[in-house]
Amino acid sequence: MSQADSVNVTVTVGDVKVQFSGSAESVMSSVINFLSKQVPSMDLAKKISLNYTAPELIETYAHLIKMTPEGPRVIPEGDARLSDKDMVALQLVASKIAKDLGRTQDDAMQVAEIHASTALNPKSISSRISEMVKAGHVARDEKEPGKYRITTAGIHWLNSTIAKKVRQ
Repeated sequence: MSQADSVNVTVTVGDVKVQFSGSAESVMSSVINFLSKQVPSMDLAKKISLNYTAPELIETYAHLIKMTPEGPRVIPEGDARLSDKDMVALQLVASKIAKDLGRTQDDAMQVAEIHASTALNPKSISSRISEMVKAGHVARDEKEPGKYRITTAGIHWLNSTIAKKVRQ
């Protein structure tokens, strides 16, 4: 990230003063998280808000996702039995985490990239992605239609699916 892309924000609530810097997305997420914890009137909004931050995703999926020199990978610990759909969704979550951590520029992936990362059959990947797009769990990239990213609804679905299959 270049200096031109860096955003700096200082927030003061009562006696607490905090400064956030980084990409616009990460700073916005940090400011919202800070305010939702510091400002009691935002408690109601927090109860109905659904947004997964990189730290939350890492905490939830550290036993399944690793950041390797080759890029983010799904590497389950133990005897986790994951379907192809689970693997595709987890790979897209890993890509989202990598982007949020500044490891990659984009969280969207092509079928070929998912294949290279997971070794799943490309036809199976395409079929699972098609199912997940119809369900709203994955979205096509608006600028590059051959790329896909996990949606917030997709992460929510994956959380409940993985919780049933894997014991942390």
